[in-house]
Amino acid sequence: MDWSKYLAYLAVMAGVTYLIRMIPLVAFRKKIKSRFIKSFLFYVPYAVLGAMTFPAIIYSTGSIPSACAGLFVALLLAWHEKSLLTVAVFASVSAFVVGLFA
Repeated sequence: MDWSKYLAYLAVMAGVTYLIRMIPLVAFRKKIKSRFIKSFLFYVPYAVLGAMTFPAIIYSTGSIPSACAGLFVALLLAWHEKSLLTVAVFASVSAFVVGLFA
């Protein structure tokens, strides 16, 4: 790759990253008073995190049954408010064990 293409790609990526961060600051100059918009914006990070994480969970092991087993165990332990380390270890072990037999 030559340097002119590299610098052009870098400039486009920098511009897009800058715009993503600046548009909300420019668009919302005053404090948001609408309860609907506030509640919508409150849940956006969780929705984006879920949308990015869920496909990674399902396709991470190469086997759908083992991934689903790990996801189920993780959700069950998280529901019972276990620590993050406990959830991660037991989900990994369950995915590994199911992966051995699936």
